[in-house]
Amino acid sequence: MSNKEIKTVKTIDPMIIIIGIVIIAAACTWLLPAGSFERAVDPTTGAELVVPGTYTVAEKNPIGFMDFLMSFTKGMQASGGVIFFLLIVGGMFEVIQSTGAIDAGIANLVKALGNRQLLLVLIGIPIFSTISTTAACSEEYLAFLPLMYAACIACGLDSITAVSLLWCSSAIGYAAGVANPFTTGVAHGIAGLPVFSGLGLRVALLVVLNIVTIAYVMRHAAKVKKDPTKSPMYEIDKANAEPIDLTNVPKLTLRQILVLLVFMGGFVMIAVLVITKGYYMDELSALFIIMGLLSAAIGGIKPNEFAQSFVKGAKGMVYAGLMVGLCRSATNIMSDANVFDTIINMAGNLLDGLNTNVAACGMYIFHNLFDVLVPSGSGQASITMPFMAPLADLLGMTRQTATLAFHMGDGFTNCITPTSGSFMAALAMAKIPWGKWFRYIAPLWAVWAVIACVFMVVAVNIGYGPF
Repeated sequence: MSNKEIKTVKTIDPMIIIIGIVIIAAACTWLLPAGSFERAVDPTTGAELVVPGTYTVAEKNPIGFMDFLMSFTKGMQASGGVIFFLLIVGGMFEVIQSTGAIDAGIANLVKALGNRQLLLVLIGIPIFSTISTTAACSEEYLAFLPLMYAACIACGLDSITAVSLLWCSSAIGYAAGVANPFTTGVAHGIAGLPVFSGLGLRVALLVVLNIVTIAYVMRHAAKVKKDPTKSPMYEIDKANAEPIDLTNVPKLTLRQILVLLVFMGGFVMIAVLVITKGYYMDELSALFIIMGLLSAAIGGIKPNEFAQSFVKGAKGMVYAGLMVGLCRSATNIMSDANVFDTIINMAGNLLDGLNTNVAACGMYIFHNLFDVLVPSGSGQASITMPFMAPLADLLGMTRQTATLAFHMGDGFTNCITPTSGSFMAALAMAKIPWGKWFRYIAPLWAVWAVIACVFMVVAVNIGYGPF
């Protein structure tokens, strides 16, 4: 390890960034005209869809000072499900960790890997991106992050690698949208396309994105492995991570083996039930409670120790929960002031009359920008696709091409935008300042953008259709 002196760089706290975005959202309610499209309920999906060509200007409804201040508490209330999920996951993970089984298991795993720790990247990204592109997992990865963080630190990697393994994988999985029911499925239904049609191009996109992302993350991980001081998170990881002693690794006890079996079995069950039963926050919270109780009983954790460990773990998630609530405040403000539809209408006017290839790339860029306002994939589909699908007809491109622009714009942006609650919660959990993450991810994100535009041009020129 290099002994050179590391300079500590002051960074802006992510909470300050999000508060700034909330202020910008409030300013938009004064600067942009209010307006709305008519809505109609899709009899098949039950989704409320925008009716193209019905935009009308409405009376301005700018946010007042008291409403602005109350938006913070309302954002917390609206995000209650995610916030309490984080508290339960954090608490139960700390209970399981208090048995000593996780640290012992990771130490034995790292020892077994030897000099092959980079296999975590080579194997992890394809697995998690495949789960995301089929089972729509993203927020659920918050449950995996503490374990991934501990494993990466023990392997001599850093917290950025840990978050990359999950959130870069989620980004490319959502962007490819191979069989994501909440983005591709919803968008196809709204556009009047056979659900999950046009599979071949999206599979090709997923393969290309995996190759590029694995190469980028592997390069970073190898650099950090060789010299930990090269990590932009070196000082922060050193101050916050609890190192695992690998010089004298004891064999796992029977209790620890049983706790690890419960722990790993719980995650397998979570993955299966998310895919087959559509389990989400409430159900996953219940599964974590079961895992925590069983692990405590097997590991010999007494009731008082259980309570103390749970509170300690939940306390570590409070900051992440606050981030989620603040992100929701920004979207609530713009929604209540009726400026979302104004932005959609302005985008349509800008794209109309452009060269088809340029317009296709413009659609992709628009969805990236709009995702900052509406990070929810299914929510964005319901708002934008009823307008973008007919617009594609007018611009001379297929509706399949319009849906491709949507899920690529939605996917990539969610691992960089400060308005994504789950992403900002992940950064908070790993103690990564947003500015450091942005500097790390920006080159990869630029490459993703180029790939996206190439695929958009290809889609236009091959007449990308349902089959």
